[in-house]
Amino acid sequence: MSENLFTFALSVFTGFFAIMNPIANTPIFLGMVDGESEDDKRKIAKTATLTAFIIVLAFVILGKFIFELFGLTIPAFKITGGILIFFVGFEMLQSRKSKIHGPKEQDFDDSVAISPLAIPILAGPGTIVTAMNYVTNADYVKILIVILIFGLMVFITYLTFSAAEKIVKKVGKNFIEVIGKLMGLILAIIGTGMVINGIKLAF
Repeated sequence: MSENLFTFALSVFTGFFAIMNPIANTPIFLGMVDGESEDDKRKIAKTATLTAFIIVLAFVILGKFIFELFGLTIPAFKITGGILIFFVGFEMLQSRKSKIHGPKEQDFDDSVAISPLAIPILAGPGTIVTAMNYVTNADYVKILIVILIFGLMVFITYLTFSAAEKIVKKVGKNFIEVIGKLMGLILAIIGTGMVINGIKLAF
């Protein structure tokens, strides 16, 4: 039992790390807060990560209610969500910013912490689908694991954003690009797995 929970927790962490990708999002964060003071950068990072946590937490807790409200089926969700996650991963493999999970070109003001940092970069459709995939048909223990691991990922993202300049200088943009491609491959595999599971459940 404990071994199964550990395997589940590891799978959840890998999925969230791949979709949120704090290392690859670091240059994006720096570009959006360019010219801000160090205190303001930390405030923006804190607001963005906290908002992302609240949004995903709401979907995790209300997931079953959302399914019932809109008459969604688990197989349909897994197939559609798998295709969505696969597409995000495929675009990352091609070194393109995902049109689904990333921001559109626009001018940013102080609300950059909410949009586009919290939504859709951190808590985009890909993150929400990933979270709901893990809690679909899960018991309360697994749901708690998903919430705790997502909280851990949000905290890691906050630390990464807070030390963004040091990280970029230390590892270089080429290494960050390689990490992005690796995460893209993992996402594509996770998406394919969701589609396969959805088809199995449907038939």
